[in-house]
Amino acid sequence: MSAEHPSITRFRDEHQRRGGTGEIVILPDTVHTAALAAEALGCEVGAIANSLLFDADGTPVLILTSGAHRVDTELVRTTIGGPALRRAKPDFVREHTGQVIGGVSPIGHPTPVRTYLDPWLRRHEVVWAAAGHPAAVFSTTYDELLALTGAEPLDVAKD
Repeated sequence: MSAEHPSITRFRDEHQRRGGTGEIVILPDTVHTAALAAEALGCEVGAIANSLLFDADGTPVLILTSGAHRVDTELVRTTIGGPALRRAKPDFVREHTGQVIGGVSPIGHPTPVRTYLDPWLRRHEVVWAAAGHPAAVFSTTYDELLALTGAEPLDVAKD
């Protein structure tokens, strides 16, 4: 058996340090989209917590949103204030999270990142999020994800 990817090990250590209780699952293939993750896990796409990093004029903003939602960046910007949010480029994501797009976890970044959590995730008893690598996910609950991340609840889409 091959050794665990270092980014998964870093996530596992941070998850344990913060008191996370969920299961970390390594999938046989990478799951770069909420739909692929939901299919691999046998859950609804809305139960996938996408970790989307945005660039607000050089400041990272992490939005944990239901896989059933598309983030309305203008709605978020007007709610939180500040500059326009642009989808972060791969180098920006790696610099601020230490991870790659498709595997960005909600925790374990080199420095704290301002984080917001989509309240829609409350609708699911079990929520799945990336665990530091595109093939790794972990189970959690909305309340635990809120506690683990220190995120601020924020409606990120018009319904």
